[in-house]
Amino acid sequence: MIVGSVAVDTALLILKIAFLVLLYLFIWRIVRTASRDLRLPQESFILAPSREGGVATQPPPLRSGRLVVVKSAELEDGSDYMLNSSQLTIGRGGQNDIPLPNDDYASARHARFEPRQDGVWVQDLGSTNGTYLNGARLERPRRLTPGDIVRVGDTDLRFEQ
Repeated sequence: MIVGSVAVDTALLILKIAFLVLLYLFIWRIVRTASRDLRLPQESFILAPSREGGVATQPPPLRSGRLVVVKSAELEDGSDYMLNSSQLTIGRGGQNDIPLPNDDYASARHARFEPRQDGVWVQDLGSTNGTYLNGARLERPRRLTPGDIVRVGDTDLRFEQ
């Protein structure tokens, strides 16, 4: 009986040591992976000097335009909203740049218009009834072209440059 007990104790000791070795190997791999990630070069926001005299060049200007109200129960037809360097939001909530407080089909934060270097983009912000571009529901952000009609709730807006 004593020999069997010693054999079980030895087997348990070997299993404990094997478990600890595996645990330490696992922790070592985690630390090694984390330290490798820290050594990778990170993105920098420092502008590189240009070739013409050592001064960084200006980024290309943002493309802008304006939104003209085509049809709306809330806004005056023909009124326009300039799209400059900042984004513009539209919706039922008062915090929006274009508020539609009485539009039952618009969400509180319905859509966003964002001027970028490659044009003006429109994005639905998870609205209940959706944002429509030229009659098709937006599933992802889309770049606007002059003449595009964006529908938010009961309001139609035409994009012009």
